[in-house]
Parts: sequence; structure tokens; C-alpha cells
Amino acid sequence: MDLVEVAADARPPVCRLMDYGKYKYEEARKAREAKKKQHTMQVKEVKYRPGIEEHDYAFKTRHVRRFLEDGDKVKVTMMFRGRQLSHPELGLEVLEKVVEDVNDVGKIESQPTREGRTMIMVLAPLNTK
Repeated sequence: MDLVEVAADARPPVCRLMDYGKYKYEEARKAREAKKKQHTMQVKEVKYRPGIEEHDYAFKTRHVRRFLEDGDKVKVTMMFRGRQLSHPELGLEVLEKVVEDVNDVGKIESQPTREGRTMIMVLAPLNTK
């Protein structure tokens, strides 16, 4: 048995008689259990192009939906090349279509922003696990 100071700030200080090794073991075990149950949110990225075909669009959008259902954020990137840079509205239409298709499982966290040759938007899951 050990004499352990529980509350040093109290007047008078509070001490307890306890098995300190057992106490430390129990605290470590509680921390391990809590860590097992927590879900860390990751940011997944899916890249689109303005002239994407319907099958490719559906395939990538299924991935976005699955990531959101798993509780992860999704960074949707629209990549422009060559003459596509002069028509960013085509890429914006694709991004809006993605949001419309996954609005039952996710919402926009950051609106589409243009950075050089890319347009980036972040989607977050509606319900977190």
C-alpha cells in the first residue's frame, strides 16, 4: 500500500492509501479501451476532370459516397488542363452534380475554390460515428 496525494490544491491536502501500481494499470487499461472505440476522421481525395464520361463519374461518385458513409471527409479536386482552364464553369457544374448526388450522406464543408489549375471542394459526412 502507498500513500498517494489525491488533491494537492485542497486545504488541507487530501491523501489516500492505495496500491499505486494497480491504480496506474487500471488507468492505462481505461485509456486503451477508450482509444479502441474512437474513430479518427481522415480526408480522402477524389479527382475529377471537366469532360468526365458518365461511367467514370458514377464510379468516382460511388467512392465519394462510400467514404462519406464511413465517416471520412472527402476532398473533391477538379483538375483543368489546356483550354479547359478558360471554362471553369464546366468543372463547377460537375462539382455541383457531385454535391447533388451525395447530399443524403454529406454536406459541403468548404465551397469550391480555384487554385491555379485545380478547383477544390471539401465534403463532410452528415452523421459522424
